Amino acid sequence: MGNDPDNTEEVAGGQEQAPDQAPNQAPNQAQGEMTFVEHLVELRNRLLRVVLAVLCFLVVLFPFANDLYALLAEPLLRHLPEGTSMIATQVASPFLTPFKLSIVLSIFLAMPVVLYQVWSFVAPGLYKHERRLIFPLLITSSVLFYLGMAFAYFVVFPLMFAFFQAVAPEGVAIMTDITAYLDFVLKIFFAFGIAFEVPIATILLVWTGFTTPAALVSKRPYIIVGAFVLGMMLTPPDIISQTLLALPVWLLFELGVIFSKFYAGKRLRSADEDEAAEV
Repeated sequence: MGNDPDNTEEVAGGQEQAPDQAPNQAPNQAQGEMTFVEHLVELRNRLLRVVLAVLCFLVVLFPFANDLYALLAEPLLRHLPEGTSMIATQVASPFLTPFKLSIVLSIFLAMPVVLYQVWSFVAPGLYKHERRLIFPLLITSSVLFYLGMAFAYFVVFPLMFAFFQAVAPEGVAIMTDITAYLDFVLKIFFAFGIAFEVPIATILLVWTGFTTPAALVSKRPYIIVGAFVLGMMLTPPDIISQTLLALPVWLLFELGVIFSKFYAGKRLRSADEDEAAEV
């Protein structure tokens, strides 16, 4: 049987089209599309970097664990009656409690590394205007968290411990257990650190379109009441610490409303710019 010229042309045409299909697939690979397994591998690598950063800080801080605990306990020791001190009610507490403090401080100090790894993992999947917003918010949220902890240590603790000492019944010797004290101050640190994130939460609510600055302003009375309720839930049952948490939350809410007006307008402009660029 002879070769059909038409069939020969079709075969030749098919052979010529095959190389054309490869370049069409190449852009998908060049765009950095990753499989699910590759995402898991990248997530594992970033988690390992976070763990390594925490371990590095822990190696540096652990030799000074006792000094760090003494610095942490200073606001309480300053208000203890003369002749009294903190106590350890468990056998291993003198070692485990400072070691636990070193681990927690290592995590706090490694937070910039943690945020950077989170940002590097999620940034490729974000739009340009989302990247311009979220990265500054990550930095600001970490700074606000540290400010909340500093506010608790330098402002709240001295007033709180002085109040506790003043209301102690006569004949009661105040000797706080070192483990109980560490757990107590870590809860306060976490409560004030989270409370100081109110501006970030306010900006995100407005930026996502869930609410508007005007709607938040109209709900100011409810926010103030909610701030005092939050103070009662996250702090010991005394009016001083509750007020010291509620007032910053209210002021930070007002600050968040002010900045949310700027971010709301910026979001609309950035979204329009991205749509224009795609067209």
